[in-house]
Formats: sequence, structure tokens, C-alpha cells
Amino acid sequence: MTHVVTARCIDCRYTDCAEVCPVECFYEVGDPAMLVIDAETCIDCMACVPACPVNAIYADHELPEHYADWLELNAGLVSSGTVITAGKGPVDGALDLDGVRAREQGAGWPSVEPGEA
Repeated sequence: MTHVVTARCIDCRYTDCAEVCPVECFYEVGDPAMLVIDAETCIDCMACVPACPVNAIYADHELPEHYADWLELNAGLVSSGTVITAGKGPVDGALDLDGVRAREQGAGWPSVEPGEA
């Protein structure tokens, strides 16, 4: 099992998750502006899940249907990213959790938080 960063991270890119990761499995990518998890490195410790301020990280078996393809997307984006372990500010104009939920509702998706699936 692994954890997956979803579209909730796009254009936010908070790094709280990378700061608490004990195995350096987070990669920063530029297009889209977000973090992704290397499934080969992730040890499923779950430290990152509560650290994410926009609840963008789910266990792979709990991905909501509208984020089902993000496991594969993370795997594809890892090679274009750079390992990140230290915190830094989010991208300019980053959404907060309410903003992310509003974006999902605008897309017609239910807001399903990690651990609710």
C-alpha cells in the first residue's frame, strides 16, 4: 500500500507533508505545481495525511472515485520532480481547505476527506 497526492494539491503545494515524511518520498513538480509521492519509497506510515492542510493525501485504497487515476499520475510525475524534505511556502494564491472544497463542488465532485472512504 502507498499514499497518493491528489488534485487537491494543484496550485497549492503546501510542504508540511514533506517535512514530516521519514523516508523522503515527496517530489516537487512544476507542471502541475504540486507535490507527488514516490510509491516505491513510501512506507505507509501515514504521517503526511494529517500534516496536509488541504487534505490532499489519501491511502491508495481509499481514493475517492474522482481521484482514482491519481496513483498512476503520481507515478508518472515523480520522474519530472525533485525530492523535497524541507518546508517552504505554498505557491502564490494557494487555496485553503475551504477553497479546495469549493473547487471540487464546482466540478460536481463530492468532498470526501481522507479516511472517509
